[in-house]
Amino acid sequence: MPGPVFLRGERVELRTVEKADVEFVQRLVDDPAVWPTLGSYRPKNRTQEMEWIESIGDDTDDQFLVCDDGDPVGLVGVTPNETWGTAELGYMISPEAWGNGYCTDAVRTVSRYAFEERRMHKVVAEAYDHNVGSQRVLEKVGFTLEGTHREEAYVGGEYRDLLHYGLLEGEFA
Repeated sequence: MPGPVFLRGERVELRTVEKADVEFVQRLVDDPAVWPTLGSYRPKNRTQEMEWIESIGDDTDDQFLVCDDGDPVGLVGVTPNETWGTAELGYMISPEAWGNGYCTDAVRTVSRYAFEERRMHKVVAEAYDHNVGSQRVLEKVGFTLEGTHREEAYVGGEYRDLLHYGLLEGEFA
């Protein structure tokens, strides 16, 4: 069962990740439609995912379970760099929930949190060139494509470009 609501978007609630969420997290991270978009190449077992969940709060990362009316549909996290005033964003949504606006709302909500509560000046995110859905999410929220790291990652049997996006505090609507 997801933890309490910490942030509310228009469509989603961002809740704390709890030990009871380990099965959902493992299924999500190991989903054949999801893991190649993360640059992951090895399966994660329950013990590894439980260790990750138990490590939440040990550093400055903020990790959230993305939920629709209490039902988990994904994960979103933000890693602040207090020295630079930037935060790196990461997210994944269950394939069954794609196309419902959950990811866009989660990215918008956690970006607002980074700017308003964590006092970040810039939020950055990356997407592989073949992950058009992720690129669209970032562009809908207002992120700008700032650069391309050519053939940066080996994903799905080929070298892929890694696209670097950024959103400045003053650009956030």
